[in-house]
Amino acid sequence: MNLRRLACKLDDSTVKQLTLKDYGWGAHFQAQLTDDDAAFLAVRVLAVHRDALDVAGPGYEGRVLPFAPSDDDEVQATVGDWLLFDVESRRPARRLERRSVFKRKNAGSGRRVQLIASNVDTLLLVTSANQDFNVARLERYLALAAEAEVAPVVVITKADLSNDVEPFLTAARRLMRGLVVEAFDAREPLSLECLEPWFGRGQTLALLGSSGVGKSTIVNSMRGEALLHTQGIREDDARGRHTTTGRSLHRLKCGAWLMDTPGMRELQIVDAAEGLAEVFSDVAELAAACRFSDCGHEGEPGCAVQAALDAGTLDAGRVKRFGKLQREERRNSESVAVAHERNRKFGRMAKRVFANKLRNREW
Repeated sequence: MNLRRLACKLDDSTVKQLTLKDYGWGAHFQAQLTDDDAAFLAVRVLAVHRDALDVAGPGYEGRVLPFAPSDDDEVQATVGDWLLFDVESRRPARRLERRSVFKRKNAGSGRRVQLIASNVDTLLLVTSANQDFNVARLERYLALAAEAEVAPVVVITKADLSNDVEPFLTAARRLMRGLVVEAFDAREPLSLECLEPWFGRGQTLALLGSSGVGKSTIVNSMRGEALLHTQGIREDDARGRHTTTGRSLHRLKCGAWLMDTPGMRELQIVDAAEGLAEVFSDVAELAAACRFSDCGHEGEPGCAVQAALDAGTLDAGRVKRFGKLQREERRNSESVAVAHERNRKFGRMAKRVFANKLRNREW
């Protein structure tokens, strides 16, 4: 398969030929439909703008009004979502429950959660064979993937700039049991054929990595041309034309969908306790065998983790990173939960105030 010829632009004929399955539809979404939904079209979110969504589905492609039923970021639409769309009003009527979702705590001191992508089948974790290669960052990415129950694949770029890429491959494979790790040489674009098993019809892949690691090189190699998922929107007929967004879905000729994400300087994990336990399963399993359930693994009697460290069978740096991520995850999750509860209380209070005004109103 020549990955430089995978590009596909959604023109009118292509949209009419594609089926729901081509867009990533499956039993999970079909099971959510009711008889009342027969009047709606199922469309997938390809890009999110400030005041609109780019969507596409069998027989329809265009820009529609945003889906924002509340101020809660987690219930608003994100790239990869499935919406039931009312053609007459050009408004999304309902968002289907997601099969997977990636999210992070918003950068800064706020307590809001930012959605990254939804309904992804495979997460390509992109790093490079140079000083950007960071074990701690990869562990964060892997925790996101594990929590979302999405298969991760580590792609190490810039292999052509390293005298020996094997140490990078070995270090990455040690991070998680059974982790698939591949290296990409920019001089040989066809080296990406190693990723072919994940590029099936209707499959959705997301790229995640910091700025400058070569994500754009991978995207352009897979697309062949710098074509976006849609041609944007013409004002006269609401049809597509060229557009650029931060996160967007791109359809490839092989039938898969590629989701590109901008580089992220800060990726604070939230609601990912189970994902962390899976990524650090070697540490978590030992910690479960400690004498005390609240063991801090810092010299307490009967500490299985400390025993493994003393025996040299466990890496001290890995234990330290696990503890750091656990503390961060608990802190972020608790702050978000507090914010949600505060919003719920404010909503209930606003309803009571409005109801009292109605009761006291003179008709």
